[in-house]
Amino acid sequence: MTAQEIRKQFIDFFISKGHTFVPSSPVVPLDDPTLLFTNAGMNQFKDVFLEKGSRPYSRAVNSQKCIRVSGKHNDLEEVGQDTYHHTFFEMLGNWSFGDYYKKEAIEWAWELLTDVWKLPKEKLYATVYTDDDEAAELWRTQTDIDPRHILRFGEKDNFWEMGATGPCGPCSEIHFDRGAEFCDGHPDGEECFVNSGCARYIELWNLVFIQYNRDENGDLHPLPRKHVDTGAGFERLVAILQNKPSNYDTDVFTGILDQIGLLCGTPYLQSREQMAYRVVADHVRMLSFSIADGGLPSNEGRGYVMRRILRRAARYGRKLDMREPFIYKLVPTLDKLMGEAFPELIERADHIAAIIRSEEEHFNRTLDRGLEIFDKIKSDLKQRNDILIPGSEVFRLYDTYGFPVDLTQILANENGLALDMKDFDRLMEEQKQRARAASKFAMAGTDQNEWIIMNEGPDSRFVGYDELAIETHIMRYQVGENHIRVILKDTPFYAESGGQVGDQGTISGENFKLNVVDTQKDGDHIIHLCEPHDTFMPQSDKVLAQVVTFERQDTARNHTATHLLHAALRQVLGNHVNQAGSLVEADRLRFDFSHFEKITPRQIAEMETIINQKIQQDLKLETGHEKLSEARSKGAMALFGEKYADIVRTVAIPNYSLELCGGTHVRSTGEIGLFLIVSESSIASGVRRIEAISGSKAVAYLQRARDTLQQLNSVLNTQDEHVLEKVRLLIEENKKLEKQLVRETTTKLASHIDSVLANSETINGINTIVYQAGAIPVEQLKELGDKIRESSKATIALLTSEQEDKLNFVCIVSDDLVSSKKANASDLVKEVARVAGGGGGGRPHLATAGAKGTAKLVEAQKAFKDIVARL
Repeated sequence: MTAQEIRKQFIDFFISKGHTFVPSSPVVPLDDPTLLFTNAGMNQFKDVFLEKGSRPYSRAVNSQKCIRVSGKHNDLEEVGQDTYHHTFFEMLGNWSFGDYYKKEAIEWAWELLTDVWKLPKEKLYATVYTDDDEAAELWRTQTDIDPRHILRFGEKDNFWEMGATGPCGPCSEIHFDRGAEFCDGHPDGEECFVNSGCARYIELWNLVFIQYNRDENGDLHPLPRKHVDTGAGFERLVAILQNKPSNYDTDVFTGILDQIGLLCGTPYLQSREQMAYRVVADHVRMLSFSIADGGLPSNEGRGYVMRRILRRAARYGRKLDMREPFIYKLVPTLDKLMGEAFPELIERADHIAAIIRSEEEHFNRTLDRGLEIFDKIKSDLKQRNDILIPGSEVFRLYDTYGFPVDLTQILANENGLALDMKDFDRLMEEQKQRARAASKFAMAGTDQNEWIIMNEGPDSRFVGYDELAIETHIMRYQVGENHIRVILKDTPFYAESGGQVGDQGTISGENFKLNVVDTQKDGDHIIHLCEPHDTFMPQSDKVLAQVVTFERQDTARNHTATHLLHAALRQVLGNHVNQAGSLVEADRLRFDFSHFEKITPRQIAEMETIINQKIQQDLKLETGHEKLSEARSKGAMALFGEKYADIVRTVAIPNYSLELCGGTHVRSTGEIGLFLIVSESSIASGVRRIEAISGSKAVAYLQRARDTLQQLNSVLNTQDEHVLEKVRLLIEENKKLEKQLVRETTTKLASHIDSVLANSETINGINTIVYQAGAIPVEQLKELGDKIRESSKATIALLTSEQEDKLNFVCIVSDDLVSSKKANASDLVKEVARVAGGGGGGRPHLATAGAKGTAKLVEAQKAFKDIVARL
């Protein structure tokens, strides 16, 4: 059986048991800030388990894309070392939402494994939580497993939790005995067995019985209904069913490994560096799916993890003598292997490859220099007969050369060294705080007060597409220090989603009036966040809910304009453009998208023309509801990171745009009035951002631009068509005067070179110069430095100037000291600037830095001499 067939058999089996197939949710959960990545199949059903949401089905089945690289579920260090841990993997799963429970879950798992897939029953083991007598009894009575193969374990092995908080419960795992030939020895010399850490006994399937919710204090609370969440590791299952010794020997990976072999010139099975092949093959999967679902490498949060993974793969690529970007070349192979099951890979293939290639190119530019620094650290330790790398050096590799700490750890392990992490942790505290901040709930500051229930029954029916003011009822409310939170039966308030901000307005009752400052979703509930109200104590549940009309209308204009812009971008730039984020509010719109080049003024003008033509045509928007699969087959655009139900709302601009969208829009494009792009910029590698305005804001923008032009005409004594030419002439004249001033100052400084050299001080056998040049630009300092370097040997100089309460540093090292690697100007100037509270860098022979404030000039100059003395 192929991997494709195994995946299909699993899904078809549970469909035959009354389950509904649910597509995998994005691996980057942009709507759940408590998770860096989707790490289990149940993540997308978390709201159901917490009774905050619902589904039109009570049984579900799917193959969920998962990543485990952080927190409790962190398999990164095992990846490549063994043959069954991965950063990215598929989790085959079946769920019951308050429907069947332990009996059916156990029966069906056993039926699929033994009757359908014909696994030998004598090789299967079932583990249960230590006090779960019910599950143990069901294994004995509902299956024909050997009773001696039913084992009990504690919380570490048989109590499942999605994260530090959230739904959880006891679980029953199914393990497979692969045979004595797979035994890799127990670390304590004891007999190998299930859960002993031996590769002989491998976990295939985890049946989780969700019955608790763990709060932030670690306490367990019973859930109103009991649920089933199962997860079978797809890659491991394929290895067993295909009778392969490792996951990497199955058709899940062999195509990628073969392609790596073609790229580096040595087939996987003939290489002495097979671990490197496995690491790269695993990591390209993690990166490709992350990028396809909206993730981007960066320096914090999810993006930082992605960057670490990519750089780890690139580092292992060096073991295969791959010194040029190559990981991106594996993306087409992955598309062929997995694109049928996960079409987003094919839809965004160019974007994925471009992001990976850009990151590879950037890292390769710094990797060689970082390896050189590490070699120097290693040499220094050897001379001191030491094996502990100082935390400051680990931080320098990270901060200056972009080395993730785990990459430095790999290098250390390979060379029998260790890392001193205590000082590193101190230096990294600021970055860690940012990373922690990235993983908090968007609705920060939520009060823990109890909800006061005024009515039972369904709530939060959104009627705001058609009505902006309605009479409705309060279902429940919560009074906190920061906000009053209100849930209504019906509401005209749009809750923030899909990039559109939440509505504002008022909720008025018999003896109160609340100002709604924001509207958010919590599962299926729409939460109205209201300003504190001293006397809020509603006697009646009847209220009037009113949205601020002009803000909603302006927001609707910008939302429809966003759809127009998305289509125009694809028309002008190409179909590789995909949305990577958006913000729609009353005053403006922001649109992030995949593209690798700066957009030209001509392209911006072309897009504005197209969009304004569509506005002038006053096209009537068409909204509808249909099955997700049908909408996608018609070409409907879906948004990165957005979760969609089986039935979706579509918004069409006839013969131009079709998108899946739950937001509010104008009735026809003519209501937008006018559209203008006000800025275009790069926000990440391969991702650009456009900010734009529409309607009255666009008119006001043009009026201000007209007024400014008229004032320029008056000041420059010219007409509209000559303003640009007049400004250019003034700029050119100013540049000539600046150059003349620089020449005169440089000539004056050059005349003092002899006296500067004469005042040098010999430190550690090196001519050391410390010179304060006054208030001159850094470019002139560099010219002076070059002249000193050209006319001297065995010389190091620190030149400084003060400008507008800022220190400029230029460090030069004579060529003979550079070639002997005695000193490096870039390293020197960074250490000096750090003393003054600044930073910088440059080349080995000349480097620059800066710092705010001039108070620490003398301290920095002294530090420079101390550094030279230690060389």
